[in-house]
Amino acid sequence: MGKQIWKPGNMLYPLPAVLVSVADREGNTNLFTVAWTGTINSDPPMVSVSVRPERYSYHMIDETGEFVINLTTEALAYATDYCGVKSGRDVNKWQELKLTPIAGEHVGAPMLAESPVNLECRVTKKLMLGTHHMFLAEVLAVHADERYMDESGRFCLNDAKPLVYSHGKYYAVGKELGKFGYSVQKKGR
Repeated sequence: MGKQIWKPGNMLYPLPAVLVSVADREGNTNLFTVAWTGTINSDPPMVSVSVRPERYSYHMIDETGEFVINLTTEALAYATDYCGVKSGRDVNKWQELKLTPIAGEHVGAPMLAESPVNLECRVTKKLMLGTHHMFLAEVLAVHADERYMDESGRFCLNDAKPLVYSHGKYYAVGKELGKFGYSVQKKGR
């Protein structure tokens, strides 16, 4: 059996489906879905989000240089989909979905209380790449919900039932397959 050759495209999958919360200088806030996000550096801790300039929330990030990445869960699947197809121009998603905005410590954008992990971020650079502009940002603080901590203080991501996105569909994640790579030590390396 062979492989078909397709035109160039983005076939990385699955992707974390996150809810990004933003605010403008007048205090207006929004929550929108982003699947084009990722880790880009460890020290300092940095992440990226790629956003189309025509999105309602784009101007808020561009104006303030701040946003919060809120990890999603199975319980937030409907909200994640809704926030990806409804515009903040037309609806207050916080109210419609009965979600709870809470203040962070370092940025003006609210955090999503229902999220198991919130990353407060400050933009360090914007790359205009074509259809999307990528915001590179330093993570200023990580807020982890204590409900998902075990007795040793370790965060148990599987207990939060994280959500990922792949080609128009959401998937539950959570089956641990074991440790590889970092836990394997070979003598004589």
